[in-house]
Amino acid sequence: MTLRNARPATAEELGPLAFAGYAHFTAMQVRNGGVRGLDLHLARLRQASLKLFGQALPDEQIRASLKAAVQAGPADFSLVATVYSPAGEFIVAGPEAVPELLIRTGPASSGPAGPLGLATFEHERTLAEVKHVGEIAKTWFLRRAVERGFDDAVFVDRRGRLSEATIWNLAFWDGTSVVWPRADMLAGITMTILRRQLERLGVPQREQEVTVADLPELAGAVVMNSWTPGVAVHRIDAVTLPEASSFVELLHTAYLAEPLVAP
Repeated sequence: MTLRNARPATAEELGPLAFAGYAHFTAMQVRNGGVRGLDLHLARLRQASLKLFGQALPDEQIRASLKAAVQAGPADFSLVATVYSPAGEFIVAGPEAVPELLIRTGPASSGPAGPLGLATFEHERTLAEVKHVGEIAKTWFLRRAVERGFDDAVFVDRRGRLSEATIWNLAFWDGTSVVWPRADMLAGITMTILRRQLERLGVPQREQEVTVADLPELAGAVVMNSWTPGVAVHRIDAVTLPEASSFVELLHTAYLAEPLVAP
């Protein structure tokens, strides 16, 4: 199902969006008609719209569109909400070009079982704090990683710091604390949910610059996104990491502590 401003989208309306590269989005899993971290999704769309377009749709309008999609769909499904300018890209539009909302739904997903092997590539995303579209580099590096015998790609910045993977945030385990890499990156919704729930559970966590050279000192690593709060990573480049099943279980427990909220 595809909704444009809460109405079924026509082919004519979707045509100009087929190759649009100036837009942003959020992705979520709907379960039993509810969404974890709905407040975070709304804040993401609002802040990114202000950054890209200088104006944002009201939260109530976005919630109404999400509600329409939830009411029209099954109990469990995937949803992507994209905000774009009707003026298109390569145009500096004025305030009359009010952003519009496109919602697409698909089957529910829980991500790969893992464990995964990640190959490092030096790459820094433009506007790393925004979940924007048209990022050819992600698929390019994913393909290069698979060619090298890995499952996915993970990025290091010019200082050698691990930041994020193609469509994933990273987290590490030192045996007692969750370690979040410090670098420019997208603050993922699942990552943010985990950080606040881990705090409520009293689990120690910290931010730290992490390089490939630091990995042998760590006790585990995972990737996470809207599909899942944690998939084990068993190697990064030539460094083997423990699968740390207790760490993965901890993250899943923390994630499930976040309540489902209906739009």
